[in-house]
Amino acid sequence: MSKSEFSGHLDKMRIRPAATVAYSLVLNNEEYPINDFLGKSLSLSWEGDIHCRACNRPTNKSFSQGYCYPCFTKLPECDSCIMSPEKCHFHLGTCRDAAWGERVCFNDHIVYLANSSGIKVGITRMKNMPSRWLDQGAAQALPIARVATRRLAGLVEDIIRRDIADKTNWRAMLKGDSPELDLVSERDRLKEHFAEELNQLELEQGPGSITWLTNESVRHFNYPVIEYPTKVSSHNFDKTAEVSGRLMGMKGQYLILDTGVINLRKFTSYNVRVTVNRES
Repeated sequence: MSKSEFSGHLDKMRIRPAATVAYSLVLNNEEYPINDFLGKSLSLSWEGDIHCRACNRPTNKSFSQGYCYPCFTKLPECDSCIMSPEKCHFHLGTCRDAAWGERVCFNDHIVYLANSSGIKVGITRMKNMPSRWLDQGAAQALPIARVATRRLAGLVEDIIRRDIADKTNWRAMLKGDSPELDLVSERDRLKEHFAEELNQLELEQGPGSITWLTNESVRHFNYPVIEYPTKVSSHNFDKTAEVSGRLMGMKGQYLILDTGVINLRKFTSYNVRVTVNRES
């Protein structure tokens, strides 16, 4: 059979660590491994409908990567503190869903350094390592501290990002791996540079509230890419319903085609048909 075709509502790609990172498209919760499609002609067609990832109702527009507007305004996972955890307001009694907050935000979190488009600081729940780094297209990552709550992780990140970025430059990330960095030395430098603020934060939160991870090793990741683009142009289903080209690679949540790149996570909940020409 020269062609493969599958369809359904998109979720973010599943990415698993391996000698070369393994990718799968996810449509209607079914996984379709795609590393073997490298070099093949690929077509993705938006069928015109979007269904909210939470309540499944039809929506004309996707909010916060896959939600309808009512869910976007009510669900805790769409609150502003998800993007800015230092602004967590659970302690004020205003969490959108206290049970959800207790389950998600009150468990061990990691503050980390990563190298995707240069050095950055970020946070993630312990159980989300290394998927968080793979989602960001990091070539290197190093856990630097463990804390007990999401808010405290955000407060540590808020201090450190005064010196380094807390965002990935996605265009730079998609042009190839950044030069290798000495993340261990950077960890030590940042800890010393912000010693006063970090010590004060730990004093406020309680002794031992921040555990510095001095024995962690740097993780390295190799992405399945035949060729990186020299100029990055992006596809958008909202502007062009059909996207096609030769699949040159995957990095982060992006497909790299010879015609441009597309961030599949941005189009979570879009109903998409995928066609692969295996003979190309």
